Amino acid sequence: MLLRCLSLCRRPLVLLLCLLPMASFSLELKGELVQGGMLVGQVTPGEQVEVMGRPVRVDDQGLFVFGLGRDAPAEIKLTHTNGGNEVVTYSYAVAQRVYREQRVEGVPQKTVTPPPEVLERIRREATLVREARTVDDRRTDFLSGFVKPLEGPITGVYGSRRVYNGTPGNPHYGLDIAAPTGTEVFAPAPGVVTLVHRDMFYSGGTLLIDHGYGISSTFIHLSELLVEEGQQVAPGDPIARVGATGRATGPHLDWRINWFDVRLDPALVLEQFPAAK
Repeated sequence: MLLRCLSLCRRPLVLLLCLLPMASFSLELKGELVQGGMLVGQVTPGEQVEVMGRPVRVDDQGLFVFGLGRDAPAEIKLTHTNGGNEVVTYSYAVAQRVYREQRVEGVPQKTVTPPPEVLERIRREATLVREARTVDDRRTDFLSGFVKPLEGPITGVYGSRRVYNGTPGNPHYGLDIAAPTGTEVFAPAPGVVTLVHRDMFYSGGTLLIDHGYGISSTFIHLSELLVEEGQQVAPGDPIARVGATGRATGPHLDWRINWFDVRLDPALVLEQFPAAK
């Protein structure tokens, strides 16, 4: 049986691996092998998969998903174990990206150099977000595809190196969409709300929706949250309103997508996995 690599065989090394006949192995991938990309895979039910040494959930139908971070290496290893405990390791080339620098002026200085008395609050809030992103639900809502949570000018992109008020900060991991305060934000895909926080130090009004298998959306700088933890949402459901809370210079939505702790590019996810019209 051939190992099939849908649209991902973009370099000679990968193409060679995709065409090698592997008796008793079958693997398909959909998505793009690029930093920030999301990949959905299919193996024979009962088989096991590891990506860069990390075990990946494989469901009863052989479905799995994983993501590549902003700084994913130029080559990754995917290990595939079949029902007979035969193991094969594939090497995939990952397209490397060049990230621009974005200088942001006028953010509250306390969010650039926070005073000591808020450090414990920052750590506590970071733990809440980190724990919400550990959810490993068996739902496959992410397979429905994604739509933009609102329309508006794009004012910030994934991966850019941020400089706040002249001080270098962490890279930006979301897609910034500008809109007036109070503009409704809609669920980009089906899911379950896993975190609602109305006032985090950096992100202000913050909302997380789990789409299954570790894929989640985060929405920040919100002025109002319209859902509660545990609530199920469908694509297009109103979930929040745009604001300028936390570290922001004006009203906008910062939308982020994760695979557990791996930060993905929402623009790539929209392009590679659009919701059916």
